[in-house]
Amino acid sequence: MAYLRGLGVYLPVPRMTSSEIAAASGLPEWVVRDKLGINQKPVPGPDDHPARMGDWAAEQALAEAQVEASAIDVVISITDEHKDYPVWTSAPLIAQMVQAHRAWCFDLNQKCATFVTALAVAEGLFASRPEVQTILIAGGYRNGDLIDFRDEAVRFMYDLAAGGGAAVLSRKGPGLKLLSSQLKTDSMLANAVRVPVGGTVAPLNHTNTDQYKLRVAEPELMKSRLQEVSIPGFMEVIHGALRQAGYTAADLDYLALLHMKPSAHKAVLDGLGLLEERSIYLSDYGHLGQIDPILSIRLAKQTGQIGPGSLLALAAAGVGYHWGAAVLRWEEAETEGAWS
Repeated sequence: MAYLRGLGVYLPVPRMTSSEIAAASGLPEWVVRDKLGINQKPVPGPDDHPARMGDWAAEQALAEAQVEASAIDVVISITDEHKDYPVWTSAPLIAQMVQAHRAWCFDLNQKCATFVTALAVAEGLFASRPEVQTILIAGGYRNGDLIDFRDEAVRFMYDLAAGGGAAVLSRKGPGLKLLSSQLKTDSMLANAVRVPVGGTVAPLNHTNTDQYKLRVAEPELMKSRLQEVSIPGFMEVIHGALRQAGYTAADLDYLALLHMKPSAHKAVLDGLGLLEERSIYLSDYGHLGQIDPILSIRLAKQTGQIGPGSLLALAAAGVGYHWGAAVLRWEEAETEGAWS
């Protein structure tokens, strides 16, 4: 069994507004707000590096879980590849900063589906390694640095923002009990979105640094393929996770969904037969990559949209192309505690 005992979110103070995105991109502001679904998004300050943001979120999660850092057995970093340093693992630094000195650590990257993937990995660690009692999942995100607002092909990524997220998992509650997870990959879109320089195919040099941005390599393929598979991909992983847990969409109290354009968000809710109040649209936060599901749960908890007994689903998708979903139930403590 795996329980999410505590969650943490760090958001930088600076914001980029819809009017600023409009000015940078040349789009009308109403398109940014209404079509792309962005009122504003957090952008990094000078000290907001991904691993550090993951650390700040982890400190919140540990406090909410009432768990000491010395009790952590494993640290899984969900920091994306655009991080403090290239060719570097961030998990050991997060462990160092939170003082999880006993923990062994590793990085995990499945783009914006990384948190859901990390939950599946954590569940496997609990099942296969009895000595593992407590796991910290944490990381930061600032892929917004890699967006060229002059590139219309990346318009769907104008929402990329900055922040950190974390979750403390243990074998025992109270908390959000992980009931099931489901993952899916469409390898046809493996090369659709990438930074075209800086790897072994095109090493970074003084002539191509201006190309170190996220680019859509195959825009027509990506557009046509996603029209065909995007919403069905969400439906497959969400319904699959629900079936594994013994539920249907009609049982859901809340869906924690990543930020995407409003029409896609509504299509997922409609496909599940859920009313809009069963989810929170992240128009004031943009897209924090793999952090979105953590942020959504935190907001739902703060607003009272979820409580003891609530059944939740998390759903995310990331370029590559990956979908992931997980189903959790909020279980009360037998005695007073962090999630009671």
